[in-house]
Amino acid sequence: MLSTTSQYALRALVRLASEPGGGAVLGRDLAKECDIPANYLSKLLWQLRNAGLVSTVRGSGGGYKLDRPAGEIRLMEVVEVFEGLRHRPTCLLGKGECSDAEACSAHHAWKKLRATYIEFLGANTLADIAPRADSGEKASRLSGTR
Repeated sequence: MLSTTSQYALRALVRLASEPGGGAVLGRDLAKECDIPANYLSKLLWQLRNAGLVSTVRGSGGGYKLDRPAGEIRLMEVVEVFEGLRHRPTCLLGKGECSDAEACSAHHAWKKLRATYIEFLGANTLADIAPRADSGEKASRLSGTR
C-alpha cells in the first residue's frame, strides 16, 4: 500500500527513533544501515526536514535527528509528505476520483479497507514501530485505536 519512497522514509525515521538519547546519525551511515541509496535518502531527508520531522546537526557528532520525540510523530505525518493520503481519495482501480455517487466496481470494499489503513497511520507513531531500546525487538504496541 505504501510507495517505496514512504517505506524508505519510515525506515530511516524508525532508525533515527532508535538512536539512544535522540542523537544524530550521519547520512551515509543512515543510508547504509537502512539499505537506502544515499542520493535517494538525501532527497527524502530534505523533504522530511522541510516538513519539520527531522533536523540537521552540524559538526562533530552531527547528522540527522528527529525534530520531535518519536512518540509525537504519527505515521500519517510521514506518509502524507510523500502521498497526501487524507486529501486525495484514490480509486483502487486507478479510475481517478472515486466516490459513493460515481463508484467503481471495487469502491465499497476498498473504501472500508482504506479507512482502516488511514486510521492505523493516524493512530500509531514512530515510537510504536521502532525497536525497543531495552530488548532490541520490534515494539508490539501497535494498535488501531488510541
